[in-house]
Amino acid sequence: MKVGAFTFVLHSHIPYCRSAGRWPHGEEWLHEAAMGTYIPLLMALHSLRNEKCKFKLTLGLTPVLVEQLADNLIKEHLAGYMDDKLRRARDDVKRFESNNEGHLLYLARFYQNRYENIIKSYNELFNRDIIGSFRQLQDEGFIEILTSAATHSYLPLLSRDSSVFSQIKTGVDSYKNHFGKSPQSIWLPECGYRPAFMVKNNGETYTKPGIEYFLDEMDIDCFFAETHTIEGGKPVGKATEDVIGPYGQIPRRYLVPVEGYSEPGEKTTYLAYWVQKPGVAVIGRNDYTSMQVWSADWGYPGDYNYREFHKKDGESGLQYWKVSGDKVDLSNKEYYDPYWAEQRVREHSSHFTVIVNEHLMNFYQSKGKNGIIAAAYDTELFGHWWFEGIEWIKQVLKHLSNSEYIELTTASEYIKNNPPQDVLALPESSWGMGGGHFTWKNVDNEWMLDVVNKASITMEQMVDKYPDATGPVKQILNQAARELLLMQSSDWPFLVTTGQAKEYAIERFGYYRDRDNCKGHTGKFYTLIEMLNSTEINPSDIEMFKRYREEDRIFSEINYSDFKNREAVNG
Repeated sequence: MKVGAFTFVLHSHIPYCRSAGRWPHGEEWLHEAAMGTYIPLLMALHSLRNEKCKFKLTLGLTPVLVEQLADNLIKEHLAGYMDDKLRRARDDVKRFESNNEGHLLYLARFYQNRYENIIKSYNELFNRDIIGSFRQLQDEGFIEILTSAATHSYLPLLSRDSSVFSQIKTGVDSYKNHFGKSPQSIWLPECGYRPAFMVKNNGETYTKPGIEYFLDEMDIDCFFAETHTIEGGKPVGKATEDVIGPYGQIPRRYLVPVEGYSEPGEKTTYLAYWVQKPGVAVIGRNDYTSMQVWSADWGYPGDYNYREFHKKDGESGLQYWKVSGDKVDLSNKEYYDPYWAEQRVREHSSHFTVIVNEHLMNFYQSKGKNGIIAAAYDTELFGHWWFEGIEWIKQVLKHLSNSEYIELTTASEYIKNNPPQDVLALPESSWGMGGGHFTWKNVDNEWMLDVVNKASITMEQMVDKYPDATGPVKQILNQAARELLLMQSSDWPFLVTTGQAKEYAIERFGYYRDRDNCKGHTGKFYTLIEMLNSTEINPSDIEMFKRYREEDRIFSEINYSDFKNREAVNG
């Protein structure tokens, strides 16, 4: 008898980097993730399918990632990147043979064989179509693909409802275009959620709807929240970092009064809940099982036998060392051995399976209900960062598919088979630092938010000005909408906060002073707006528009009218 359900929830996202150059912050972001994570994941899932394993998986693919992976230019660049990695491995084989480096030669051959298999699978098994191959697995019932906000925008901080709506609507339209059906579930970027709240504007009081209102409008049935938003108390898991400064706190907005609804604190991530009203459900990330991987102190990826990510060969850039120990300096790392790493994968996958079985069995025995464990991770953690992680996922799925008590499921499948019995009023929250908004709004990056929100109002005004545009005017409006979506990406303020690529992020976000003094998506957006506000669109304007369209070639189905004013105060 099945007493509970389990699903991996893998969130896949890479910032928009098409034609943005290469190393260190250009398209190689995407190439590394594709070769290190997405293609190996496809290989693992196809292997399970061929073994007749009845696995299930919930996989989030952000629309901006889907658009990039489906782009022919990126496919061409990816093939070149992978050929270069294979060349480096082959050169290392020759180098280590000539130097009589026995173990390093073994590792170089290991990489050569691995890269050859990945390239062969990409070209022949998947026909250079990563998105189409994931679609096939969804069509066959093995996985559920989640949608997300179009450009991974942090929704709680968007002041205009037109922005929230258009981010979700464009993401849904992109999903339909690439997967041939409507999405049933969504990953809200950074688990960022805002409830309904009251605002006053020019003497008028009106309600700003919660995120679930927009999801319901798109017929999306389910989303995910961080653990502490369900269970109450202090942030846990990914959100445990301390925050210094006022912006780490959730704003005390005047929430819409809700009678008879449960507050977080007595709830559990082992069950799903309706949010505000039946129709849209939330599933919380199960912290204990997720931290088996996420924990910096005792998570599996820190095992001494696993491959070290940060140390690379000075000539080829390949990684030949293992973690070796907690505080071992990079200069003292020992050589990696795939055999011993494989043994640890077997042990860790078995350990994780036991934990899942025990926790769901205990929940069933104490509550008499079939619970769910949703173990949520960034997909790129596996294969790319944790080299052995894809194989670990594969073995966990194989173990749980044979479980007598646990059923593998997907998010929407669980909601369908186990409709929520309670309604929960979620607090404003995220899985970011401190459980709040600090990462995306602080003294270093809040100016970006001001620019985004003013540009959103400008876009609303252009929709009012051109309600039924055709021809070049419509094309320019659609391109302006693309640039606005790219401005709204959470990646730019995130990179400013972390300091990983601050200058790059600011350049990509951009600015506009005049047509000759502008950069990035902001510059493109306001240049396009200036074209529309001029007395006529001249040939040089058309040429500039075509250049922008070629550089930012995403969301072919975009509709600028989706960006119309949606504030209730205006009816």
